[in-house]
Amino acid sequence: MVALVALLAGELGALVSVDTYKPAVARAAIAAGARIVNDVSGLRDPALADVCAESGAALVLMHTLAAPRERLQDAGLYDDVTGEVIGFLGERMALAISRGVDPEQLIVDPGPDFAKTPAQTIRLLADVARLHELGRPLLMAISRKDFIGALTGRAPRARLAGTLAALAHGVEHGAHIFRLHDVAAACDFLAVRGALARETDVDDDLVLREDVRYERIQAQ
Repeated sequence: MVALVALLAGELGALVSVDTYKPAVARAAIAAGARIVNDVSGLRDPALADVCAESGAALVLMHTLAAPRERLQDAGLYDDVTGEVIGFLGERMALAISRGVDPEQLIVDPGPDFAKTPAQTIRLLADVARLHELGRPLLMAISRKDFIGALTGRAPRARLAGTLAALAHGVEHGAHIFRLHDVAAACDFLAVRGALARETDVDDDLVLREDVRYERIQAQ
């Protein structure tokens, strides 16, 4: 893992985020060049915040009530899922700051599907604009998620259309970062959406390249 992080961050100049809830792993990844630590445990080990405080690495705080690798599905778990997620993330932010993390290092993630049924995730994401109350950049990990499969009846690799719908919803409600599998398709979607919404400039001399005008079909 360390060698791969070093390659991506060093030779390729990539901004590397590492998923871990283990302080030792985070420290090694940061030393190799990672600049973001994505903690899907909800900061169960406060020592992870110490690592980020010492290094200056960004820290993603995700909401979950489950232990790492535990699947928790309980339709009665929340009275107000959005309010409870905001409360949890606010507490985790306060803990991280108390360990020396600068508030500017923090990113929040509502944790779609983590300790949430599909219905709970849908209610949360429908109300996701409320997470701006936390005052930090918002990450949405919505790619191929269970809630999309539950709505569409599609297996993970067939959930692109549903993922793009969730991406559009996140963009419209001010999310800043998205975790996606189908990056090229998402970029195409955002390019067309941005142009039609007049959020990006379109040159008057824009033309279609001849090499993509038609689909070339090879004879069998």
